[in-house]
Amino acid sequence: MKLKDLYGASAEKVVFSRRVDRLTAQFKELTGRSPEGFYSSSGRAEICGNHTDHNHGKVLVAAISCDVLAAVGKTDDGTISIHSVGFPPFSLRIDDLAVNKEEYGKSVALARGVVKGLKDRGYEVGGFVAVTESTIFRGAGVSSSAAFELLITEILNDLYLGGKVDAVQKAIVSQYAENEYFGKPCGLLDQSGISLGGINKIDFKDPAAPEIETLSAPEGYTLVITNTGGSHAALTEHYAAIKTEMHEVANFFGKQFLRDVKPEKFFAEIPALRKKVSERAILRACHFYEENERVDAAAAALKSGNTKEFLAAVEASGKSSLNCLQNCFVPGSSEQPVTLALHISDRIIKDGAVRVHGGGFAGTILAYLADAETEGYVAEMGKLFGSENVFTATVRKPGAIRIAPEELLK
Repeated sequence: MKLKDLYGASAEKVVFSRRVDRLTAQFKELTGRSPEGFYSSSGRAEICGNHTDHNHGKVLVAAISCDVLAAVGKTDDGTISIHSVGFPPFSLRIDDLAVNKEEYGKSVALARGVVKGLKDRGYEVGGFVAVTESTIFRGAGVSSSAAFELLITEILNDLYLGGKVDAVQKAIVSQYAENEYFGKPCGLLDQSGISLGGINKIDFKDPAAPEIETLSAPEGYTLVITNTGGSHAALTEHYAAIKTEMHEVANFFGKQFLRDVKPEKFFAEIPALRKKVSERAILRACHFYEENERVDAAAAALKSGNTKEFLAAVEASGKSSLNCLQNCFVPGSSEQPVTLALHISDRIIKDGAVRVHGGGFAGTILAYLADAETEGYVAEMGKLFGSENVFTATVRKPGAIRIAPEELLK
């Protein structure tokens, strides 16, 4: 493995070396010894498949070139202690695993949930101390919580389990931690994208055994993520409503998940559905079925090397999120930075596509555009939302892993 596999072709060895040196020094100051190993877990980009995973749909997701890097040492006291640069440190006992609602939204909840998720599957783990530093774009919706979960899962998997837990199970354990301990009802997209690495089409028809197809990203194109602003703190109910309304439609047919209802049956029954559920719920179900088709189309285009068709599917995904899923603005609010960013992007981009990124309502958009257009687009988005809120990224090959800095620096 090479440094560019983690951080892209423009990765600088001196920058990575300084990160490693900082973490090593902090670890030694904290523990009085050198770290036993280093671990890296990335952010992720949702390319296509917006809000489909929680109803067992299809997604196209990529691990990207930013990460949480950790210096780690094993301990024998049954305690996990994590010191993250810029955040308060925390510790937990691995035999104290009850859900604590006061920990909702906190990193300690994620770590506690990961340990419980592993133990529930019959794995026995122990303690460790870690010092971490993150380059994951703050506020950019690239799933820092999932990156942290996968980091903890892989540290325990490597230190105590000999790597027995595969990428899919690591993702499932991490999702469990976020759902049950962190208090966020997310699907499996975020964790799967980070755990698998690369760019993958994932079919969650059976979430316990998702179908995974590894693909190659188009050459000559760059991912640009723009944080348009707005807090996610008060948006959980809006995220949850999407899942709830899709379930309401599925329940009309006697099912829990939309994936278990045939598309043709759903579309044929819309007149009857209108008497039982809201039009917004119906539109969101329309998005679900049509988004699955777009994921298939985007993946097929990548396999055949048809970049034009791939971008068309990504662009159509964005339009559907705006018009059917309706997660590009907060209902009732006149503040609509995501919608503005999408509209201005459509005016600027000539060879590429743009869509809402992740949960939506506030936050980020994703553009996939030709390299020749990247500099100009980044500049224009920077004028609107601040240059500090516009990020470029590449697809990262490995998932959450243990790394050997000395090998990467050769």
